[in-house]
Amino acid sequence: MDAALLAEREAFKRRAMAVPTIENKKRKVEEPPKKSSSSSKPASATEKSNINRMKNTMGSSSQYKFGVLARIVRHMKARHMDGEDHPLLLEEILDETNQLDVSSKTRMWLQNEALKQNPKIEVTDAGDRYMFRAPFKLRDKKSLLKMLKRKDLNGEGGVYYDDVNESLAKCEKIVQTLTTDGKIIQIPRPCDKKKILFYYDHSTDFDIDDEFIKQWRSVSVDGVDDAKIEEYLDKQGIRSMQDQGLKKLNMPKRKKGQQKRKNRAPKDNEHMADILQDYSEMTADSNTVRK
Repeated sequence: MDAALLAEREAFKRRAMAVPTIENKKRKVEEPPKKSSSSSKPASATEKSNINRMKNTMGSSSQYKFGVLARIVRHMKARHMDGEDHPLLLEEILDETNQLDVSSKTRMWLQNEALKQNPKIEVTDAGDRYMFRAPFKLRDKKSLLKMLKRKDLNGEGGVYYDDVNESLAKCEKIVQTLTTDGKIIQIPRPCDKKKILFYYDHSTDFDIDDEFIKQWRSVSVDGVDDAKIEEYLDKQGIRSMQDQGLKKLNMPKRKKGQQKRKNRAPKDNEHMADILQDYSEMTADSNTVRK
């Protein structure tokens, strides 16, 4: 090879080495660490025992305590519906509900707070016995009829069927018998369809012609308010009854006339009696001279 070409080649290499260059290195993508096979192993016997111990300690939680309370309330209601109204001790209640294994902390909560503050539980005067608190004190059919009659006379209306059902044993059968005998009335509320029981007072009954009843029921007034019905009847020459009671007339108050002022005579200046002089004689003499 020619020596001149070799010299140029070496010079080119030196110039190329003198020029700085930046290399773009590829970043290495880190792979996520692989899960060890030990994590996928089933729980050991010690871990299982710890889990069971945690479940046992959950007995003092609020959910567990309110579950015990709900069970007690249901049992006391069932006793009341069976006619057993005698009060029980807390230990007797827990025995009848098969909950003698509750902790002492839960017992203290039931005795000091839960049972005393529950509206469905009544505490005796001694403070250590409990019984179910029914909405009404009802024992039989006569007591129910007497209560409804008293409410009707006092203008208090009716009572909920659900409240009677919680207060009276065999409520459904008793209410059905009284309704069939025409002694009470069951009316469902339009908003929630709850039944309301009323006393049926037959002293206000009066006979109405069947033809009139048929015509009355044939008229449909759905979606029409009372004001439009009254306006329609008024156009047909039928006027509705107005209040016929005695009305108090508000008598207009008479206006008091203006009082006339009294002309008071001027008072003499008594405190200047020693200083003032009387010139009436002199004025009289001067008037005679002029004449």
